Amino acid sequence: MLDNSAAVPRQTQLARALVAEIQRGRLAPGSFLPGSRTLAAQVGVNRKVVVAATDELVAQGWLEALPARGIRVALDLPTSPVGDAQARRSRAPRPTPRPAVHMRIGDGVPDARIAPVDALARAQRRALRSLARSAGLGYGDPAGDPVLRDVLATFVNQARGLACTRDELVLTRGSQGALALFALAVLRPGDVVAVEHPGYAPAWRAFELAGASVLHIGVDQDGLRTDLLEAAAKRLRGRLKAVYVTPHHQYPTTVTLSPERRMHLRQLCDSYDCTIVEDDYDYEYQFDGAPRLPLSAASFAGPSCVYVASLSKLLAPAVRLGYVIASRPIAQRLQATRECLDRQGDVVLERAVAELIEDDELQRHARRARQLYVQRRDHLLQRFAASPLLAANFACEPPSGGLALWVRLHGATRLDDLVARALVRGLALAPGATHLAHGSIEAFRFGFAAHTPEELTAICDTLEACVTRPARRSSKPR
Repeated sequence: MLDNSAAVPRQTQLARALVAEIQRGRLAPGSFLPGSRTLAAQVGVNRKVVVAATDELVAQGWLEALPARGIRVALDLPTSPVGDAQARRSRAPRPTPRPAVHMRIGDGVPDARIAPVDALARAQRRALRSLARSAGLGYGDPAGDPVLRDVLATFVNQARGLACTRDELVLTRGSQGALALFALAVLRPGDVVAVEHPGYAPAWRAFELAGASVLHIGVDQDGLRTDLLEAAAKRLRGRLKAVYVTPHHQYPTTVTLSPERRMHLRQLCDSYDCTIVEDDYDYEYQFDGAPRLPLSAASFAGPSCVYVASLSKLLAPAVRLGYVIASRPIAQRLQATRECLDRQGDVVLERAVAELIEDDELQRHARRARQLYVQRRDHLLQRFAASPLLAANFACEPPSGGLALWVRLHGATRLDDLVARALVRGLALAPGATHLAHGSIEAFRFGFAAHTPEELTAICDTLEACVTRPARRSSKPR
């Protein structure tokens, strides 16, 4: 009899019982089972339970269904007792409990709570219906939805000074997808890619995935040290194939590449025949003054510029949609590689975003977000300045844009101690070493955009409780 009080479903219990009978030899290969009604009456269950159990064992190979004859034990039994398998919990010791994280200082993501999700959802429904009516839900272009590529090409040409066509634009799953696609399509084992240091480590891993070597070039208050890059290019004798930069708001330090360095970088890449890979991950978020034109702008760029950007910073990290703009030969290689990897993107999402851009919905959201984020930036800076304890331990230059501060420690508190003390109080932050290939740095990236002013105040209160108070000066006369 089956156990009706057990947590295991009755059809699973019956299937295991039948397999056990087969394994013991009581049900020999080729022998027929009673009819489902008869077996149900014998076991004391509903006939549906018997049908479900025997169907499962037919699928696993223990039984065979013969039309007009019934169900018999398979002549060739499975070698593995799949039907009797039961998942069991690991007996490994429980991990040591970690402090609960209630707040997290990210590296600079948008606030997904303000994303235009209702407008996006409506646009996706319309796109799904429209594509279904026009037979557009089959396999599509590996470069991405042609409608969105047309819309984006017009958008970036007008807003960012580029001069691209639809055929030079490939849609990707976020900017990280664009970087990985470029690496796999263009780089070869033994190639060298120069990157900023500190910098964006996921990009380094994408280049290394393609077999390239990563060369770390230092960053100062004017951005990438192009003098060090020039010395490295001479030393490498043609092996330097690409330079990866975040010139608008350098990741993670937020500095802007100076005009002199921009000019020098373009000259170097022309002279040494290497590609500039420009990651313009947060162009929309310029707060003070006009944004600098990209290195890939029409008045500057040559055929060796590859421009990477993301719409995820406008909407939400979960909305994986980025794009890469390159010369037509490189774009064709990107498309061919994309077709091998995942065939195409999410055409419904892409068509919906095209509608949001054409209706100015995405642009309106960007304007609202800029106003909100600059208020949050200023609130955080004011909170740092108003606290003697924070001012004594932290320093940062107000960034002209972007979604994060680069906070340096200059007091008695060491960063490792700060991270540990903050975690005990439920605050998680990533040390600056996560942006380094080697060494350490007494700094961390403080993403402010995803937090309300009240949340930022609570984070600062926690940081105050974690830092070392400055030593008091002696009041005794000397």
